[in-house]
Amino acid sequence: QAISTTNAAPLVRCSENGLGEINKLLDAGAYGVICPLINSKEDAERFVRACHYSPRGGRSYGPARGVLYGGKDYFEHANRTVLTLAMIETRQGLAAVEDILSVPDLDGIFIGPSDLAIELGLTPDSWSDDKVDQAIKHLIEVSHARGKYVGIFCGSVEMAERMKAYGVDMLTPGTDVQLLRAETSRRINILRG
Repeated sequence: QAISTTNAAPLVRCSENGLGEINKLLDAGAYGVICPLINSKEDAERFVRACHYSPRGGRSYGPARGVLYGGKDYFEHANRTVLTLAMIETRQGLAAVEDILSVPDLDGIFIGPSDLAIELGLTPDSWSDDKVDQAIKHLIEVSHARGKYVGIFCGSVEMAERMKAYGVDMLTPGTDVQLLRAETSRRINILRG
């Protein structure tokens, strides 16, 4: 509700690739969905179908909040305005990214660098390791070559700066807990200083 009073687009990350949950999130007013563990073209197709009304998809009609700020014509433009981002965070997803991106109406990908690092045999914070770095660059290149968006989670300002330089279209600069911890630590250090 707070987001709908601003120009920001409300995005959500669903917990799994399920029609029921995705429908509830969209009906609550989300204008974009980031779906985890998209590992194949079939996963991506199931995700996109959940986000769209027939004939493109299988979304049911019940946009409680969507109509409130999307307008009475919400249904008429919903299929064109809902952003669909498939999370790539496994070896399987990395290997299948070109097939995943070939799914019509999939707007792009959102990279999960910690899980991708783990899948590549590294620790979750190994975003600067050459294996992870090369995988991220590959994902960005392939996505942009197809005219698709790329988002990524960044656990630090340094990572966010690097990803911005790589040309990602959207980045998450940390979690609420990380941001609160960083600012709290900064203030305590100033007062101790």
